[in-house]
Amino acid sequence: MESVLLPFGRGYVSYRAAHDVHHDLLIPREVVRAIVDEAELVDDAVKNPLSGSAILNKINSSTRIAISINDKTRPVPNTILLDGLLAGLRRRGVQDNNVRLFVASGTHSPMPQEEYPLILNQKYVSGFEIISHDCDDSENLKYLGVTSIGTPVYINRRFLEADVKIVVGDIELHHFAGYSGGVKSAAIGLSGRATINANHSLITHQNAKVGIYEGNPLREDIEEIGKLAGIDFALNAVLTEKKEILSVFLGDPVAVMRKGIEVVNAMCQVPISGLYDVVIASAGGYPKDINLYQAQKAMTHASLFCREGGKIILVAECAEGAGSAGYLEFMKGIGTKEDVLQKFLQQGFSVGPHKAFQIASILKRQEVFLYSSMKPEQVKSLLLGPIPPEKSKIEDFIKEQAINSRIAILPYATACIPIIKELEK
Repeated sequence: MESVLLPFGRGYVSYRAAHDVHHDLLIPREVVRAIVDEAELVDDAVKNPLSGSAILNKINSSTRIAISINDKTRPVPNTILLDGLLAGLRRRGVQDNNVRLFVASGTHSPMPQEEYPLILNQKYVSGFEIISHDCDDSENLKYLGVTSIGTPVYINRRFLEADVKIVVGDIELHHFAGYSGGVKSAAIGLSGRATINANHSLITHQNAKVGIYEGNPLREDIEEIGKLAGIDFALNAVLTEKKEILSVFLGDPVAVMRKGIEVVNAMCQVPISGLYDVVIASAGGYPKDINLYQAQKAMTHASLFCREGGKIILVAECAEGAGSAGYLEFMKGIGTKEDVLQKFLQQGFSVGPHKAFQIASILKRQEVFLYSSMKPEQVKSLLLGPIPPEKSKIEDFIKEQAINSRIAILPYATACIPIIKELEK
């Protein structure tokens, strides 16, 4: 077969398979854009909202607007989306000085001002008030009560001060919330640590899985948090594997989610005839592989294509290492996947260690190797098999692992889930 380019950081790793080994290249299905120009797609969505016209018609020059945007770990084209959104708000009389932007960091470290250009055009960096959320800043969190399952809801106080609250982001597959998007960027991204821990503790539920929206208790809890926070609108894009805008929707967050999920499924559901012995998976490059914390999502997707007892080879640069101090602290003294699962259940849920739980759950079924910039010793300490970093290519390593094997190659693993027509016998 021809060489396959596997996204790796801001570049690629070239992989050329041996001619005598069976490989299937699995990529998202092509979906044609209704409008070619990305800016026009956003403008059309803003001018033709799915719902919420009554609220939109009440917006005027004195309306205070809060807009949440994702941090650097999400490949959201914030500038294009904000350009169209703010143009629509200005047509209704909104003044720029009444607009605040909130970086929805969740439990990630708040973004320093010098990093804002990574996610926003300079006109926004210099022309708008930008607040990077800190989930541990208790003085800037407001308690709103509890959800029906008992999640305590603490949300960024300044975000709640606005008359109209809008979330901007993308809709894509999510490894335990089913799908990202909708209220999630604020309901999780602008909430307190106690809220996030309580919500994410549902990760062990059998329906807290990628591709499940209706009936996913973790996602349903997120929707309830969003209602308590009074989020009015979502402006969400669906992106292609190349991070190009495919579709855009504005309106009630649930309505936006349902329309977006239709597009995501049309693109991401990949038909296969059976599970594979070896799955070579890229997280999709920067920022999806900025650290192992983020790249693990590709591991989850790869595991869906891999048979029990099979092998996963994850290609992810991980320039920022593991990406979570809590994850690393939890893994100290851990020797086996069984140790991880036992310790996690004994200590109870917390963000950071939950990453160890997710990886150990995969390791119960498959062996995982990591090709990255991380030091081999650290990779081993996280119970993954390091692929020797001195190899400029990974063909030799894969050939050793893939004798008499059926192999799948997923250059954009987080954008694919399998539809199995015929399970292997």
